Amino acid sequence: MKLRIVLLLAALVAGMGTAATPAAPALATGGSSDDQPHVVLFWAQGCPYCEAELEFLADLADRMPQVRIADFEVRDSEANRAHFTEVLAALGMEPQAVPTTIVGDQVWVGFDERRASEIEAAVAALLAGEPVDDRPAANFVDLPFVGEVDVGSHSLLIATLAIGFVDGFNPCSLWALSMLLALVLHTGSRRRVLLVGLVFLGVTTAMYGLYMWGLYGVLSYVGFVGWIRVVVALVALVMGIVNVKDYFAFGSGPSLAISSAAKPGLLARMRTIASTDRPLPPLLAGTATLAVGVSLLETPCTAGFPILWTNMLADRGVGVAAALALFAVYMVVFLLDELAIFGGAVVAMRVTKVGEGRGRLLKLVGGSTMIAIAGTLVFAPETMESMTGVVVVFGAAVVATALTITIHRLATRKPADGSGARQRSKTATKH
Repeated sequence: MKLRIVLLLAALVAGMGTAATPAAPALATGGSSDDQPHVVLFWAQGCPYCEAELEFLADLADRMPQVRIADFEVRDSEANRAHFTEVLAALGMEPQAVPTTIVGDQVWVGFDERRASEIEAAVAALLAGEPVDDRPAANFVDLPFVGEVDVGSHSLLIATLAIGFVDGFNPCSLWALSMLLALVLHTGSRRRVLLVGLVFLGVTTAMYGLYMWGLYGVLSYVGFVGWIRVVVALVALVMGIVNVKDYFAFGSGPSLAISSAAKPGLLARMRTIASTDRPLPPLLAGTATLAVGVSLLETPCTAGFPILWTNMLADRGVGVAAALALFAVYMVVFLLDELAIFGGAVVAMRVTKVGEGRGRLLKLVGGSTMIAIAGTLVFAPETMESMTGVVVVFGAAVVATALTITIHRLATRKPADGSGARQRSKTATKH
């Protein structure tokens, strides 16, 4: 069966406004009763998407005076939070994030321009007594081996591709993989290189995936608490700044990297694993154990990207199936660079090592991108709702990175010194 997330099941909640304490959820099937709202909104103070939708609904009410809107603020009202949970439980759903909007036979989680158009069209159809399309085609993309999946918006898919790609340039993981493969190459066995690389990549990917999925679960659970999302973005912003600092002063001050003290131990462990007389089963078991340790040590290197990305998913209210599909996309592009190193080692029996210089450059790229995304989510989150906005944010990160590299190289370039030539000329004159 094709995997698809379809936000269905009708819900119209009796009662208007946010002041009254809601009773048990009252469900309707079409909004035909005069005392039932056409639009039901669950929102939270401090949520920028909620504020945007409230403005949209106020404008919609001005243009369609007959529309009835019920909104429930869930951050400061325990009763409204309970009502939120009860209503969605009656629909076979769980609260994911705010804003959550219900119109006729449709449920939307999150808000952007596309959702605004869909909500307005659904309201107009409901007022006209027409059937409401319960599956907006714009929500779905067709993914290979998965099928059609609702990813919320194309901008989120583009952001997933971009963040996953940049996150893949993790200097910690690349260093560990290149060192391990370089040692195994000395055995002269392509089979050993292949198996060791597959085990290492499989374990580190699984560990990283569990970390990201845990973040998604936590952020989805607390998604309606607006200030938590801001804190998450600020944490990622600080991590981005530290990574940029590492480009200029690697090893000085706070750093998000595998420490110099830990590297000798890791290298010794790798040499033991790569021993030519080591049987294959212990070799693979040792590789898996090493991969777990490296995963724990490398997490701070680019942890800001999973934090930002899962925050975006929770913020948009992406469901579990869509999140799984986007996660698969993320991991594919995340692994591209490591697969390139691994593939080169298997085919050519040589590996490109990731030294400090390249690691510093990768940290600058990652840090600049992290700062751009985190700053945008804190100060202008609506920018990430469109493909144009996503392109602008990542373009700004690329430009900032290029300018930083250029300025730094000009500032550290040694001036041409002709004093030696002048001194030699004076000496020759005296003779």
